[in-house]
Amino acid sequence: MTDAIPQGFGTITPHIILKNATAAIEFYKKAFDAEALSVLKTPDGRVMHADLKIGDSHLFICDEFPEAGCGGASPQTLGDSNAVIHLYVKDCDQAFEKAIAAGAKETMKPWDSFWGDRYAKVEDPFGQPWSIATHIKDLSEKEIQEGAKACMEQAAACAK
Repeated sequence: MTDAIPQGFGTITPHIILKNATAAIEFYKKAFDAEALSVLKTPDGRVMHADLKIGDSHLFICDEFPEAGCGGASPQTLGDSNAVIHLYVKDCDQAFEKAIAAGAKETMKPWDSFWGDRYAKVEDPFGQPWSIATHIKDLSEKEIQEGAKACMEQAAACAK
């Protein structure tokens, strides 16, 4: 009997739409050590579907296909993105520097967050935002709530 969820997959797999998915695959290999498990291209060379593995997780990507009427646009077409891909790694700072060296744009330097992660953010050359984190401290829900409150108070003071 066929498994309802294929072997090696979780119940959620991000599937993002990009412009120039072929170049994105190469970027993700350099920046995040992605492995391209499969890449299905159309006759005109666009990526219809690619399955990348980053760490123990899958990421599906494809090019835009506005002529197919199947919806979806890249962050470049939208001028923004409605999702951030969160990447847990062994060393946030090292992964952040590797992504920058590969061509990502820094949007938040690594810092020790109030929720217990070393945390940073980048935007890849295709407009897709990524957060990069290493869990460094286990905190109670109460400690996280207190840290969030202090962080918001400090942000409000800085905005004045």
